[in-house]
Amino acid sequence: MGERLERSLRLDEITRLFSDAAAAGSDTVLVAELLQIVTGKKPAISSHSFFLEIRDTREFGLIISAGPDRADADLYADCFATARISATALVEVTDPDAFLELFRQCLAYRKGAGTDDEQLIVLFEILIGLSRFYSPVNPDAPFVIEALVLDGECRFGHPTPVAAPKPISKIGKLLHPTSLGIVGVSANKMNFGRIILKNVIASGYDKAKLKIIRPGDNEEIDGVRCVPDLATLDHKLDLLIVAVGADAAFGIVDEVIASDAAESVMLIPGGLGETQASREPTRAMLDRINKAHEKAGGGPVFLGGNCLGVVSHPGNYDSWFIPGERLPKPQKKERRNSALISQSGAFMITRLSKNAWLDPAYMIAVGNQNDLTHGDMLSYFADHDDVDVIGFYIEGFRDLDGLAFAQEVQRAVGNGKQVVVYKAGRSAAAAGATMGHTASIAGDYGLCVSALTQAGAMVAESFGEFSDLFYMASTLHAKTINGNRLAAVSGAGFETVGIADSTVAGEFAMVMADIENETTEKLAAILREKRLDALMEVRNPFDINPGADDEAHVSCAEAFANDPNVDAVIVGLDPLSPMTRTLETSAREGFDIHSEESMAHTFSRLANNHDKPIIGIIEGGALYDPFATKLMDQGVCIFRSTELGVKALVKYTAARLRCDSRYLAGITSRQI
Repeated sequence: MGERLERSLRLDEITRLFSDAAAAGSDTVLVAELLQIVTGKKPAISSHSFFLEIRDTREFGLIISAGPDRADADLYADCFATARISATALVEVTDPDAFLELFRQCLAYRKGAGTDDEQLIVLFEILIGLSRFYSPVNPDAPFVIEALVLDGECRFGHPTPVAAPKPISKIGKLLHPTSLGIVGVSANKMNFGRIILKNVIASGYDKAKLKIIRPGDNEEIDGVRCVPDLATLDHKLDLLIVAVGADAAFGIVDEVIASDAAESVMLIPGGLGETQASREPTRAMLDRINKAHEKAGGGPVFLGGNCLGVVSHPGNYDSWFIPGERLPKPQKKERRNSALISQSGAFMITRLSKNAWLDPAYMIAVGNQNDLTHGDMLSYFADHDDVDVIGFYIEGFRDLDGLAFAQEVQRAVGNGKQVVVYKAGRSAAAAGATMGHTASIAGDYGLCVSALTQAGAMVAESFGEFSDLFYMASTLHAKTINGNRLAAVSGAGFETVGIADSTVAGEFAMVMADIENETTEKLAAILREKRLDALMEVRNPFDINPGADDEAHVSCAEAFANDPNVDAVIVGLDPLSPMTRTLETSAREGFDIHSEESMAHTFSRLANNHDKPIIGIIEGGALYDPFATKLMDQGVCIFRSTELGVKALVKYTAARLRCDSRYLAGITSRQI
């Protein structure tokens, strides 16, 4: 490796090559010339039967791609829709060894790439190293690579100014404000500002720490003191919530920056970049915010606009303009351990309305990302000790924020956290819709999914899958994932078959574990004890017959969980069986979920106390909601659909195992 790294001393020669070309009026050089400078000899490496390129992207900076020759690429894509056609990675996130491993899984490599692995490693190291130096995110780069094609040309340009770094620590002021002001509260009607005020008060925030900024003669509204303007404040606010129209919001932003009246600002109004008429004023506002970040202290940070607001349980406030009667927020977890960040406020509230057990500690609408972005929010939570799972609904990234986000995913995962993402905009119609909603450019969907998956995120393919993965991650975060070997037990034959049929998700699959003889004997003994041995025999997945009672279900699940060849257990809890205590009330006295013999108690103890994931499936209607509720209230991972539960577990397991792999454990920062 040392011999290869010595080639890094020739950057000055490459810069001279770019400079000479630019002086001659050209923005391209031959890649062969670059390789000859780096290797010190005429290059012998050529792509021949595969295509290799570097190109600049708006969201992710430079990416490296390797795949079939261009002549074959379209044919492969048409004929092998589900196969891995090519390898793509972010230059700043991958390394040569990791990219080679990715390329090995592609058709072009398997077909025969025209060179051996050692030559490929040399080539990848040269190109990744060059790209990291001549990169739009390298402040010392004299030129930046825009596109490079092996056996072709390298197009280059001059670097553009990058935005000033934001004071990320001030997100803490936004989420845990010790003082809070609101602009836009009506004294005589229920406008958005007044609803926000009432929700902040109802969430328990101390009125003495609240201020309403409102010209006029009102001394108080709803028991909160009013002041006529920001200049009248007797102290700097941790958080200012702006709930006025867009036209007025531009002026308030300028006033906050000029007066340094707040550490953080929440911009509720729309019309800050989504419409053609608002784009130029918004660009000017962003320039002013960026200039404030260049000053000592970094100026205030801004959340929004077009922002539903924030619910911060640790910060003891709720600024959503959704009345509490429409979305109660009871604590459903013993410890709230997750954060949900979304460009769409409606996405968050509908997820929470459908599954109260998501119950994040923080729920944050970033809206248009006029200042704080997805990458900024993840940067804050990547180091947050009390948050284990971070979920994102993303419509689009700001320039280069996709790269920042991927790097923060990698860091968060390295810190033991799990990141779940739904990326909108996979179709042209959806991409256009994001522009009209939160002024977001959706970008290349496939590139985004590939980049975030490689970085360690769980990328959901649907809204439902996002909710399932976020819920599962929040519930199973502390569990150990050692592998992909699954065991399943149920008294319903269709469930055992359905479990086995649902074990594949994309390119990853779980397998039914080969259990040890000792486990087989334990399971056979349970059948004999319950007088079911004449009806069933031991196998995995294990159909234990509808005659199995609560004790049989839990005992079989425990035997599977204790088997060293098993990594996870799925248990069908058979709510309709006449032998199980799954009803809230029953004609048989004591034969209900309140009985200590019910799985509502015994299964929860097993699932919570065991180190391995144990997931319960309740395939039943509304009559069995109390049974499911009781288990979920105790922190047990419960699904109401066999297929959805198993598919979520498969995708979750794949992500956990991928996060433990070599290329995430230690991506190096090699520079050429």
